[in-house]
Amino acid sequence: MAITDTADARAYLVDLQQRITHAIASVDGKAAFLRDEWRKAPGEPLQGDGVTMIMEDGAVFERAGCGFSHVRGPKLPPSATQHRPELTGAPFEAMGVSLVFHPRNPYVPTVHMNVRMIAAGHSGQAPVCWFGGGMDLTPYYGFDEDCTHFHRVCHDALQAFGDDKYPRFKAWCDDYFFNKHRSEPRGIGGIFYDDFAEGGTDNGLALMRAVGDAFLDAYLPIVQRRMGMAWGERERQHQLVRRGRYVEFNLVWDRGTHFGLQSGGRTESILLSMPPQVAWTYQYQPEPGSPEAALTERYLVPRAWV
Repeated sequence: MAITDTADARAYLVDLQQRITHAIASVDGKAAFLRDEWRKAPGEPLQGDGVTMIMEDGAVFERAGCGFSHVRGPKLPPSATQHRPELTGAPFEAMGVSLVFHPRNPYVPTVHMNVRMIAAGHSGQAPVCWFGGGMDLTPYYGFDEDCTHFHRVCHDALQAFGDDKYPRFKAWCDDYFFNKHRSEPRGIGGIFYDDFAEGGTDNGLALMRAVGDAFLDAYLPIVQRRMGMAWGERERQHQLVRRGRYVEFNLVWDRGTHFGLQSGGRTESILLSMPPQVAWTYQYQPEPGSPEAALTERYLVPRAWV
């Protein structure tokens, strides 16, 4: 079983990873990405290969990970069959690019982006192909112009696929990136979609390209606007506590993390989203009226940014 147009999709994703990491390294100006190519050994549950690109201890980015993977497995894990129970246990093929960038300056937001395609089918059946992905922004300090810019680029990237896509995928993002155990959004959202098969494979591939190609336009202007702002220990401690909430979501709720670990994926690559330093403070409460308090009161609530 193979995904339709595997070669074209793979070529696009490999190029997307290279374009993004080159642009991020240029902005950072200090650190370089380590390129870690890997291939699953014969006999392992998953077969396939990928490239993990990781930058650490940069001038702008404390840690930036961007991974490409293309794997095949004998049994689709439960995390991927939430909306397709008939495919539980079916052989599958999956490929995608996933990234998380953790900046050093607390005024620069953390960002996540992922685009992926999956195909699965039981023996004797034609494979079913679907797509997922999106991007979302997690600021530590809120700025209206940054939130509006990020959402505007997301909106415009989806416009060619129908007026319904941005509001639908924005609402999906607000609902998905939510720490249910804290009743709190992870960030200010963006767009998210999963199990997308509307219009067939060609339409799904086009949507994947549109989202991937929009990422740098959505994020880099915000980085360049905030990376020179002065900060100190107060801002750093707030950033570390908020990073803790990021870790909680990725390990407790994120379907992509669960899919990778449940399917026998490469742990180091799956956990490249983890920040290098993080803190948990018992019953952390920002000072009322402070910029730190404004994050949860004004920004970590679903809003119509566009």
